[in-house]
Amino acid sequence: MKPVRHPDAPAPGELLGAHYEQCFGCGGEQHHGLHLQARAGTGVTVTAEFTVQPAHQGAPGLAHGGVLATALDETLGSLSWLLRTVAVTGRLETDFVRPVPVGTTLYLEGEVTAVAGRKIYSTATGRIGGPEGPVAVRADALFVEVAVEHFVRHGREEEIQAAMSDPDQIRRARAFEVNP
Repeated sequence: MKPVRHPDAPAPGELLGAHYEQCFGCGGEQHHGLHLQARAGTGVTVTAEFTVQPAHQGAPGLAHGGVLATALDETLGSLSWLLRTVAVTGRLETDFVRPVPVGTTLYLEGEVTAVAGRKIYSTATGRIGGPEGPVAVRADALFVEVAVEHFVRHGREEEIQAAMSDPDQIRRARAFEVNP
C-alpha cells in the first residue's frame, strides 16, 4: 500500500529532535554518539545529517561501517514520526559504496516506500559533500510496528523509569516513538 503521511505529522522542515537523550544515534547525552539531526521532509521523507568524529572510525581515518549503518537506521527510524506510529527495525540491508573519511558530514535522506499491515518498508541514501554529492552508503529496511509495551517488556527498568518520569512532556512522549 502506498504510504500516507499522518495529518498530525511534523511539518516539512521541522527538526524532529532526539526521541531519547541516551540514544546512540540521536541523543544529545551520548558523548560519542552520532548526534544525528533529522528533519521532516515532504510526503513521507526525512533528511538528516551527522559529522563523522574520530570516535566513529574503524580503519584509520575512516568511518566504521557499523556507525554508517547506525546513521542509516536512525534516519529510517525517524520516518515513524511521519506515520505517527511506534516501530522497530526488522531488517536493514546496507550497501557501502565509498569510504567516508573522519570529519565528513554525511547527508542522509530516507523515505517510506510502502506500508503493509504492521510492516513499513523504507529506503535511505547517505551522500558526501551535500545533498547532491556522491552516494557513500544506502540501505533498504523493514520496520515493524509495535506497541509501547514492547519497550517496557524488553528494556531495562531503570532506563524505562527515567524516560517515563522525565518532566519534559515532549521528550517523554517521544521516548518510545523511534527505534532505540
